[in-house]
Amino acid sequence: MCWSAQADLVAGVGIAAVGVACVARARRVRDLPLAALPLLLGAHQMVEAAVWARDGGTGPATVLWAVIALPLLPLWVPAGVLAAAPRRARRRLLLPLAVGIATTAALSVALATRPVRAEIRGHTLGYAVDLPYAGGVIAAYLLATIGSLLLSGDRGLVRLGCLVTVGALICVGLWRTEFISTWCAVAAVCSVVLYGWVRGGRGRGRVAGPVA
Repeated sequence: MCWSAQADLVAGVGIAAVGVACVARARRVRDLPLAALPLLLGAHQMVEAAVWARDGGTGPATVLWAVIALPLLPLWVPAGVLAAAPRRARRRLLLPLAVGIATTAALSVALATRPVRAEIRGHTLGYAVDLPYAGGVIAAYLLATIGSLLLSGDRGLVRLGCLVTVGALICVGLWRTEFISTWCAVAAVCSVVLYGWVRGGRGRGRVAGPVA
């Protein structure tokens, strides 16, 4: 999320451009899901520009934003990490993937049966979805996404997981005060980090961890 339609659009185009570069530089087929993640994040920002332009509400742009943010990402991220991770880390990555599948199923049902609404609050956009057991769903979402990065056994992806954690905490703090939405900046930095990870190819660093 960014603080205006214009900021979302500019950030989306820039992040998508990094995604194109990531896909072009990917050296292994199994790296492609993560390499393409900035493309998805860039598209997400551009969709939100349309939400801003419609002053929020419950239109198609709002629904598409929610589909990407809610059911899609908790499946895409752990599946991509599992595909790209070193062999010794793959068994432990089955946990966040399983959690991601369950989370995606629960969120898909919620979006199919409940309305989602966007509301402009100063320089922020708030999205409201009536989620049962919201606390548990959020915890599962974080385990699937950030947890998979931290358990990946790849130094670059672990670094990315730490960056997302810190960035998300800052963004939530600013968003709750309705001061400004800054997730687009975090997404941009993360996309650049992913580009560096892709360029590292087979020579990228591994971190020590339990044999899985």
